[in-house]
Amino acid sequence: MRNVGAKLPTFKILLLSFQFSLSVQRIGCSLISSSSYICLFGTKRFSVSTTPSYNYWLSLHLRNGRINEARSFFDDISSPGVNLYTMMIAGYAEKGRLEDALKLFYEMPVKDLVSWNSMLKGCLKCGDLSMAWNVFDKMPQRNVISWTTIIDGLLEFGRVEVAERFFWEMPTRDVAAWNSMVHGYFSNGRVEDAVELFEKMPFRNVISWTSVIGGLDQNGRSYEALLVFQKMLASFIKPTSSTLACALTACANIRTFVIGVQIHGLIVKTGHCFDEYIAASLITFYANCKLIQNAFDIFNEDLRRNVAVWTALLTGYGLNCKHDDALRVFKGMMRMCVLPNQSSLTSALNSCCGLEAVDRGREVHSVAYKLGLENDIFVGNSLVVMYTKCGQIRDGVAVFTRMSRKNVVSWNSIIVGCAQHGFGMWALTLFAQMIRSRGDPDEITLIGLLSACSHSGLLTKGRYGELDEAEALIHTMPIKANYTVWLALLSSCSKHSNVDVGERAAKCVLELQPSCSAAYTLLSNLYASNGKWTEVSKIRKKMKDEGILKQPGSSWITVKGIRHDFLSGDRLHPSSRKIYQKLEWLRGKLKELGYVPDPKFSLHDVESEQKEEMLSTHSERLAIGFGLISTVEGSTITVMKNLRICGDCHNAIKLIAKVVGREIVIRDSSRFHHFRNGACSCGDYW
Repeated sequence: MRNVGAKLPTFKILLLSFQFSLSVQRIGCSLISSSSYICLFGTKRFSVSTTPSYNYWLSLHLRNGRINEARSFFDDISSPGVNLYTMMIAGYAEKGRLEDALKLFYEMPVKDLVSWNSMLKGCLKCGDLSMAWNVFDKMPQRNVISWTTIIDGLLEFGRVEVAERFFWEMPTRDVAAWNSMVHGYFSNGRVEDAVELFEKMPFRNVISWTSVIGGLDQNGRSYEALLVFQKMLASFIKPTSSTLACALTACANIRTFVIGVQIHGLIVKTGHCFDEYIAASLITFYANCKLIQNAFDIFNEDLRRNVAVWTALLTGYGLNCKHDDALRVFKGMMRMCVLPNQSSLTSALNSCCGLEAVDRGREVHSVAYKLGLENDIFVGNSLVVMYTKCGQIRDGVAVFTRMSRKNVVSWNSIIVGCAQHGFGMWALTLFAQMIRSRGDPDEITLIGLLSACSHSGLLTKGRYGELDEAEALIHTMPIKANYTVWLALLSSCSKHSNVDVGERAAKCVLELQPSCSAAYTLLSNLYASNGKWTEVSKIRKKMKDEGILKQPGSSWITVKGIRHDFLSGDRLHPSSRKIYQKLEWLRGKLKELGYVPDPKFSLHDVESEQKEEMLSTHSERLAIGFGLISTVEGSTITVMKNLRICGDCHNAIKLIAKVVGREIVIRDSSRFHHFRNGACSCGDYW
């Protein structure tokens, strides 16, 4: 290769470099390789004294994530200055390569305060607080940036007391240091300390006010946040877009529509209406206030939609139970090449969960996998919940197992999921793993474990069927039981046919919630299962006189993305004829296996033949029949039901699963049932 650089005067080399850099920017090329530099400047190692554009080229490599090319370029410079060393160290830290950063740092012939501060920040960025502390201790001199950086790191790692000590030991404190301490207090839940320090500040800027507004809101004190915002305006402090976004978020959280609209007006007056994060906050505010059309109008007005704006609308639709619209927004993001982030994926998965659409959930899972976000803790938790609530407990466990980092929400999600599916031993095993990994169980963990025991018949681990003891426990509770507690007891009485306790439980429910249709229905069913038809008639008459409507039993199944709903005895479905043919065929097969319908589960005072006919056309059986004629052989059939599955259907479906050689999953109002080979995962406890 011809050594061009050796034969050109220095000013021509500079000119060539400058012209080339302009051409690179004009054609949109992000960077050039090390060999390109050699073509331009020859094989001679570069010298700081001859080419001042090294900052530009090194920065260009680092901005584009080409850390190895940046290091190759850096090594070709004969005498790199402190600033180039500092840039390279910061680049390594940005990529998480702390060892390389430290090695280069200690190789520096001369270190200034900027390079020490950069190394300190790099250690914290890589998550190594102890190394950062070590660098801080070795610093020959420190300025306010040094102190503020280590304080930020200590606060980020929850070392609040040490951060406090460092803060008050600082020789001088500027407004940034005060702001960092205030923000750190809020981040660690020390709200009163944060407010007290804010009041002590000798001087404040707009960042100080914004930190307090946002911190109060994030700690559940949104009304106080708005009072601080009002005080800020009264102090003639001009809000930034961040301030306005925080105030809007506070309005959204407590749904203060009037104040939110006033802030919207202020946004228009101050010219912040085209800020993308303000647009996202406005969308969230209107969505939380159940004005989703207003949110959509804001979305349409924003011409430079970033991921925050798309995610705000996606989440807003989900909050308003418009899950189909939410998933259309998610697909729109992908079509417009806007890559979803963790929040986008979490909201999309929540909508899949709301629709009980596991196939669409798998599509979102695929996107998360391709983006490398499958193991993100928030996405992972949402995937676990989506799979478990859509009946796919094994997929939920698989996702949980692959998660590299887990928090208490992760453990609770999988433990509760296993409980809902009747896999009590799985739940107990996972709890043991949680304790071994030093997880911190909370009340949700314990409720999940008790639920797992009750749903799996683990009498040595929990309690089951002890209704008199349960009633006594409710009476001795330190706080007065609400109607849901008594309703749970009534539901158990219905399951165990305990009329005496059930009557007392129903009385307590109706004293607290006179129009509770579930209490009337459960008590009516309890009487019907015990043949007390006179009492059933009295309850039905009372419900009619008081205008209390019984929730009709329904079941639904999703096939090829379309939901199909069924009521008991339903003949309105387009495939009814084929469904009833399949059910009639199944009746014959079940009788061959010795199945006899249990008339006590027919809650109507009719002849035996009519009872058998009514039982055989319960809504869940119709949904199963449709699943059998609409899906491929061997695939799992998943049916959702709004009420508790009756005992006769439970017995019949165990045998149906055996006859057709498929797994049938039924989710009723209590739990999931996995029917396989003539048995159910609940072990007949539900």
